[in-house]
Amino acid sequence: MSTTNAAKQVVELQAKDLPAHCPNPAMPLWSSHPRVFLDLSHGGTATCSYCGTQYQLAPGTVIKGH
Repeated sequence: MSTTNAAKQVVELQAKDLPAHCPNPAMPLWSSHPRVFLDLSHGGTATCSYCGTQYQLAPGTVIKGH
């Protein structure tokens, strides 16, 4: 998982980081909110409804179904 600093934070996820959830392990405990799981299966991106952090799959990452 890698994070880039910008006006809005974007977290790039690898297959090993799935299932995706926010807050993610890199976020400080003081800024926590309830854990929400993110659906990246439609377009490879999702935004946390609590904090606005954007998540995206790294190029070439494949989501494997059940």
